[in-house]
Formats: sequence, C-alpha cells, structure tokens
Amino acid sequence: SARVSSGPWLSLSSKKRITSMASSTEADEFYVRYYVGHKGKFGHEFLEFEFRPDGLLRYANNSNYKNDTMIRKQVFVNKTVVEELKRIIEDSEVMKEDDANWPEPDKVGRQELEIVLGNEHISFTTAKIGTLLDVQDSKDPEGLRVFYYLVQDIKCLVFHSSASISRSSPSKQRMNIFVH
Repeated sequence: SARVSSGPWLSLSSKKRITSMASSTEADEFYVRYYVGHKGKFGHEFLEFEFRPDGLLRYANNSNYKNDTMIRKQVFVNKTVVEELKRIIEDSEVMKEDDANWPEPDKVGRQELEIVLGNEHISFTTAKIGTLLDVQDSKDPEGLRVFYYLVQDIKCLVFHSSASISRSSPSKQRMNIFVH
C-alpha cells in the first residue's frame, strides 16, 4: 500500500513495484525523487530532491543543527542532463531490484527512491545506509549495493547542478550543465 511521507513535496512509497504503465504516450515518462531523513534531537532533518520530465530539479535540505534553516533550490537542467540521468538509472539496472529484503526504516532514519522510467514506476524504501558494511550485512547485499551506488551517483549530479546556483539568483534558472 502506498503512503505519503512528511517531506516537503509529495512522497509516494511502497515495498514493491507500484505499476507498469501501459500507454505508449507514457513510454517517455520520467521522474525521480529521493528522500533521506530522520526525526531526532534536532527535529525532522532531511535531504530531498526530485527531477521532473521538463528538467526541473527541486532540492530541499533541512537541518536544524545549530538553528540552521531549510535550504530550497530549484533549477532547470537541460535535456542532456535529463538524458544522462536516465542513462545512469538504466545502466544501474535498479528497476530489476526489489526492496523486500532490505533493512526496514528505523529510528536512525529512512531512504526513499521513486523512479518513473518509460512504462515502469518503482519505489524503494529502506533504512539509512551509513557505510558499505551496512550493505554487505543486509539480506540482499547485491540489490542494496545497486541502490547505494545509484543514489551516490544521483547525489553527485544533484549537488553539481545545485551548486551552480548562488543564493541571490532567481528561484528558477535554465542550467546548461553537460555531463560527460
């Protein structure tokens, strides 16, 4: 069953593949959302980002440590970046994975990854992963390793894209970021 999480944008997650879309007009659909966070001593702390089909990258980072404030950024990335992200996801083969044997979210936190790629829509939920030892000690180290490295790759792309925005820039910009 699906549920909405408490992140700043719509958050959908479940333990299995959500759906396989049948329409050929949806064959080009694309969406990625990632959330990692926990509720603890400093309140709800999280990192969340999403890529939309039109190239809009939305990023939010909330840390209440030492009274930090939430950082929200939006930027449009060009089609080359979106195509590179699709390629990274396809090459990872994460769409073949199943999170049934991954660690359940706990007091340390949770991670969610939702992907719509062509006619597939999948959502993963697992505990926060601190180190590769956490991956190796899981019931599905191969599948969790695929997830772990994909998330690292996507984070690099997001941080590179969002670092190009200064705090004084407009909330929406078209970024001509090329990934080799």
